[in-house]
Amino acid sequence: MGAIVAIVGRPNVGKSTFFNRLIQRREAIVDAVSGVTRDRHYGKSDWNGKEFSVIDTGGYVLGSDDVFEQEIDKQVELAIQEADAIIFMVDVETGVTGMDEDVAKLLRRVNKPVFLAVNKVDNAMREEDAVEFYSLGLGNFYTLSSINGSGTGELLDALVEKLPESVKEESELPRFAVVGRPNAGKSSFINALIGEERYIVTDIAGTTRDSIDTKYNRFGFEFNLVDTAGIRKKSKVKEDLEFYSVMRSVRAIEHCDVCLLLLDATRGFDGQVENIFWLAARNNKGIVILVNKWDLVADKETNSIKEYTKAIKKAIEPFTDVPILFISVLTKQRIFKAIETAVEVYQNRSKKIKTREFNDVMLPLIENYPPPAHKGKYVKIKFCTQLPTPYPQFAFFCNLPQYVKDPYKRYLENKIREEFDFTGVPITVFMRKK
Repeated sequence: MGAIVAIVGRPNVGKSTFFNRLIQRREAIVDAVSGVTRDRHYGKSDWNGKEFSVIDTGGYVLGSDDVFEQEIDKQVELAIQEADAIIFMVDVETGVTGMDEDVAKLLRRVNKPVFLAVNKVDNAMREEDAVEFYSLGLGNFYTLSSINGSGTGELLDALVEKLPESVKEESELPRFAVVGRPNAGKSSFINALIGEERYIVTDIAGTTRDSIDTKYNRFGFEFNLVDTAGIRKKSKVKEDLEFYSVMRSVRAIEHCDVCLLLLDATRGFDGQVENIFWLAARNNKGIVILVNKWDLVADKETNSIKEYTKAIKKAIEPFTDVPILFISVLTKQRIFKAIETAVEVYQNRSKKIKTREFNDVMLPLIENYPPPAHKGKYVKIKFCTQLPTPYPQFAFFCNLPQYVKDPYKRYLENKIREEFDFTGVPITVFMRKK
């Protein structure tokens, strides 16, 4: 199970720019106007071979009258509780502010590694200005520039040293996580499967790493259900439940083999659900999409399932080889089919293809449709094999791997899916020098 790192600080100090640098994509919106980041952003990053999830939080403003800022404050506090390590970002241009002191006061009470990152330090004069941040009482600081990346290496070196090692699960049973938005029917789905009303409640504040598993052993299937539906008692929870749900999903996705992504048919495949889908895909987990409450969808026509499926596949392109089932937890319609499909996806994820068989199938296809020539040079793929990893990864050995572009890699992936069933599982294709 991977670690979670939260980036916190007051508005407009460069948190989103730093987040984009860590995940190597422009995903979070960056603007000079403060308070742009209201929705949370989640991504995967790695440094020195250690992977971790990153959360970009909104700017913390204590005691604000703005309703958005009050919600952001609650979510920042939750992120601090859930994360394994915290990067507290400040701005050298404005120096120590009252808001920085408020955040520092919050972080001094946290029994977790806190890294003070002084941003916008891009010259020697600003290095000297950064000394005043010792007054925040958080010990040493790291000077960096989110824009050009200078200084980030030293911070990340120190960060990954403090992150917990990935925990190897003792149980060899497959782990299926039920994830999705609040009120999508996750608890009801688990209750319907195990045949009893089981409400999982954690009233201990802080970490939710101890996700409660339910062992399922019926109809010839045996696996662990990782429940992300449990919400802490109302008296103990004041944060935004939407954010809490995604935090639980981050943990559960790190913790499972297959994700059962449950969504409410009446709400559709919205941005929050899509966010969870790509989190699972980037973590190389098996995925089954379950459209719940299908019995409540009015105006169902003969082709409505086709149209709904088409809309979901459009949203998840190019990874469209994912099973999509329309279920109703209330009437128990197709819920056991959902489990059968999840088991099939788990088997696909752990499938191993013999090297000889793989070459016999793939090399003739490559010969019929070779990679396009680049600058008059021809790429020749002579050998291919599946790598010995827990999920499907394939290496193709050729004379000029640098000239094989993404469209041809997608062609290879599509052919692998056609010839060998990898439905519901992300595939990675590598080109290697022979």
